Amino acid sequence: MMYPIRVSTPSRICLFGEHLDYLGLEVVALAINLRFCASISPREDQQIHISIRDERLGSLGSDGTEYPPQEYWIDLSKPIVYQHKRDYMNSCVNLLLKEGYLNPQQGYDISLDAKIPIGKGMCSSTTMIMVILRALLEASGAPVKEDLSELAYLGYRAEVEEFHEPGGMMDHYTSAYGGLVHLDFAGGTVKPTRLDTEIPGYFVLFDSLCDKDTIRVLSQAKQPVMEALEQLKPYGVEGIRDLYQNPSKLELLKHLDEWHTKKLQASYDNYVILREALRFFEKGQFDPVSFGQMIYRHHVNLRDGFGISTPTIERILDTAMEHGALGGKINGSGGGGCCYVYCPDRESAERVLDAVQAIGFPGMILQPDQGNRVDPD
Repeated sequence: MMYPIRVSTPSRICLFGEHLDYLGLEVVALAINLRFCASISPREDQQIHISIRDERLGSLGSDGTEYPPQEYWIDLSKPIVYQHKRDYMNSCVNLLLKEGYLNPQQGYDISLDAKIPIGKGMCSSTTMIMVILRALLEASGAPVKEDLSELAYLGYRAEVEEFHEPGGMMDHYTSAYGGLVHLDFAGGTVKPTRLDTEIPGYFVLFDSLCDKDTIRVLSQAKQPVMEALEQLKPYGVEGIRDLYQNPSKLELLKHLDEWHTKKLQASYDNYVILREALRFFEKGQFDPVSFGQMIYRHHVNLRDGFGISTPTIERILDTAMEHGALGGKINGSGGGGCCYVYCPDRESAERVLDAVQAIGFPGMILQPDQGNRVDPD
């Protein structure tokens, strides 16, 4: 085996299905050319040494190269103890040791590098975890390294289950599989399907320069919808799929208060949009205007139903659409972070990029990208 081994994994944008995965519904996401990279080589001791600049990546476009990297050490000769919540480097190593994928006698040097901004809804933590796992699996020769579903599930376990936190699997599976992917979370499992549809035009990503407020997002989005569905169970409503398949049951929302009705209606409408989008992709005749409108309808539900947009993100989207974008939405759970817009051609994408950057917000034109992979030297 030739060292160093280089691996990388992509970030993503969520096209349809924001805040639907934890309801056992579906998501359509797209892997993008904003990647987390790792280089790994063996050591002659039982130490895993990780070098990373991630803490300095505060905004889109920064790479942290003006700062020295942070250095982390994991001693494989001792039991791994988590130093804090979300101690993801230790959780990755600990999980692989428990599963028998790592030899505790063999140490490694791992160098990490990325341009994915932290705290902006671009799954920086997930991509770091996914690239560490792939690097260690490649270096150890574990056969599971090429099982994308298992790799994604290991990422989910290292990030969510190890710390008993709420969280979905969209980021892990999109990063593993890459491209345009449909994820169905029915029954608590994940069914990933790559979509062959080629989306003409360009997506442009923007950074609002505001970190996400995750606690506020959960209080305004997830919790009320879960409460609303629980209140409707005595009336025979098993979930949003049940409402979608039996629209007559929407009348039962009258049993909810105004607050819970608004939240549940937003989730229901976004599921309707997602199903429309899947039929749209299947038709084989792509209409950019309709596609942009569906994306923006999704955003309006997130904004008005859940209250998880911000004045800054609205300013960015308004400016972009004034200059030729056909639609756009917040990306990630909301409450700050990044948003993106859809443009029908390169000319409009560049015009939109210039207009938004002129009012002070960094952006980049995106390309679809492959999933978790080994890179050439």
